Amino acid sequence: MSTPRLPGFFLTLEGGEGAGKSTQGRRLAATLRERGFSVVLTREPGGAPGAEDIRKLLVTGDAARWTPLTEALLMFAARDDHLARTIRPALESGAIVISDRFADSSEAYQGAGGGVPADTIASLRRLVVGDTEPDLTLIFDLPCEVGLARAHERGGDARFESKGRDYHQRLRDAFLAIAQREPKRCTLIDANQTEDDVAQAILNRTLDALGKKGLLP
Repeated sequence: MSTPRLPGFFLTLEGGEGAGKSTQGRRLAATLRERGFSVVLTREPGGAPGAEDIRKLLVTGDAARWTPLTEALLMFAARDDHLARTIRPALESGAIVISDRFADSSEAYQGAGGGVPADTIASLRRLVVGDTEPDLTLIFDLPCEVGLARAHERGGDARFESKGRDYHQRLRDAFLAIAQREPKRCTLIDANQTEDDVAQAILNRTLDALGKKGLLP
């Protein structure tokens, strides 16, 4: 169902495993709050009570626990709750919403990675997301081997990390294709830099986008 554009600013962070999105999301949120912005930092799958319950089903257990289509349906069910309970209310209030993953991850993970047809993912996106598309998407890119090594060191949810190198290469290729297809919305971030360098690149691009939307003081 189509929904009207909302007055806040919607920023999504995308990329493969171990790219540093969560760390950089926290840093960006803190910096923007210091500058006086109202910021809601959230994540997918999850970001709302019902969506967090679905997250537990998605990120734990054996890699083959769900078929790719079941996985996609669960992701979009969680996303619907996330949008209704967290994202849209925050945007309506004029806040900056930073989401660690959003619908591009379904195109990459369940689509390119799992083999769910692109038109199925696109139909689910139109149905659930409507017009609540990101104003800016930062796609963190780094070699699969580097990201998986970082993710292994980090520990935590390992279901997607266990799917094998070929799967993760398909994810990287899919994210690169999204960035190439939608250059006005998406910006590639070289995540194979120091944490401080990545943070500065993210802040520069975010402030540029906020300025173009007339949201800087």
